[in-house]
Amino acid sequence: MTPRLATAADPTSPFLRGNYAPVREEVTAGDLPVVGKIPAELDGMFVRNGPNPQFDPIGRYHWFDGDGMLHGVRLRDGKASYRNRFIQTRGWKEEREAGKALYTGMLEPPDLKKILTGGSPFKNAANTALVYHAKKLLALWEGGNPHEIRVPDLATVGEETFGGKLRHAFTAHPKVDPKSGEMFAFGYDVQKPYLRYSVFDAGGALVRTVPIDLPRPTMMHDFAVTEHHAVFFDLPAIFDVPAMLAGEPGITWQPEHGARIGVLPRAATSGESVRWFELPPFYVFHFLNAWESADGKTISVVGCRNERMPVSFGDDEVGPVQPRLHRWTIDLAGGDVAEEQLDDRPCDFPRVAPARETRHGRYGYVASIGHEKGLDGGFDAIAKYDLEAGTSELHTLDAGMQCGETVFAPNPDGTAEDDGWLLNLVVDKATRDTALWVLDAQDVTAEPLAKVKMPRRVPPGFHGSWMPGLSS
Repeated sequence: MTPRLATAADPTSPFLRGNYAPVREEVTAGDLPVVGKIPAELDGMFVRNGPNPQFDPIGRYHWFDGDGMLHGVRLRDGKASYRNRFIQTRGWKEEREAGKALYTGMLEPPDLKKILTGGSPFKNAANTALVYHAKKLLALWEGGNPHEIRVPDLATVGEETFGGKLRHAFTAHPKVDPKSGEMFAFGYDVQKPYLRYSVFDAGGALVRTVPIDLPRPTMMHDFAVTEHHAVFFDLPAIFDVPAMLAGEPGITWQPEHGARIGVLPRAATSGESVRWFELPPFYVFHFLNAWESADGKTISVVGCRNERMPVSFGDDEVGPVQPRLHRWTIDLAGGDVAEEQLDDRPCDFPRVAPARETRHGRYGYVASIGHEKGLDGGFDAIAKYDLEAGTSELHTLDAGMQCGETVFAPNPDGTAEDDGWLLNLVVDKATRDTALWVLDAQDVTAEPLAKVKMPRRVPPGFHGSWMPGLSS
């Protein structure tokens, strides 16, 4: 989706109005109304992260600026409960004590006083995504440290620095190998080294960080991991620090630099081991998955490709940009990359079953478009792709409904890759009523098995997670 940003003629962002307006009270509610029936085997907690400013912003507001708020739905024994909680970062606490916003956002010049006193000019909002690893739920914001969240009450434990070993910003999209239990992450920076890659063991300890040289600082939102490789997309969304300090756009699209795909062995101890493959410019926010061929000669990466960076950071040059599902096949022996579009339908927020991450998987799930319109109106369909057959199935919502990212919850008794349920927060844009929809992942076109009605409006957000089998 392409955010429409504030302008001089309209100083109020649309992401502070309507269904996007922030909700500032924290609610706990049990025994939620259910239309249909929650599968008895569905035992765990769905949590979704997203921006939700606790105070009116200073100056212009970008959707990415808001404080993180978690919306959690506990499912157990066919019943559901709900709670939403702010992520209490250091910046959130400072502003709570002051009773007003203290930090500017991405569309305003950074606070030089904070820089001169050794502080960060931007607040770690912890508002983007979540990862559940080593029995810890981490709330993520790619410009800083993760925050540990206690489950199921969603209280903020504090910043996670992995025993003080984490020395770089932490991606919003780490990857967890379902077989080894390892977690892989990276961080980009506006100072050299522009990219760092880190490996965490199954117990959650940071065991290795590898600096990787890039020619310029780029905004690298996501990456891909296979059984033996980490794959980085060096795309021409470039940071310009002097422009940022002058109040001009700090991230701009510079297609003259082209695009590169870097392949690094997962076990590498030096960034010099990376191999780069050159491509014409494009941009990707989110990847579905990646895997190696049986003979290890090729790597396939599937993601949602844009012709250019689809989000403006104040340059107001972004027109309609429609991400579409693509596959990149990297020939490690020949040194070539083949790019293939898999569908004409716009889509984003791709997910796979957790058991197939970093390995070949047949199915993928994305937020999509069902009513033949652009993404400015939000996603109104849930698509299931069969990557082997080259087909897709679409569950289109009724007109006026909007969905978000689909999270796959596996059936604990299942054996098939797609044996499980698709969880998605769906809102009626007219009434603003919100429900957690439960779809059968093996029959996505059918009516939802259950619609769990939320006790309050849930604004659109970003990414979610499913944590099975909690103790309480």
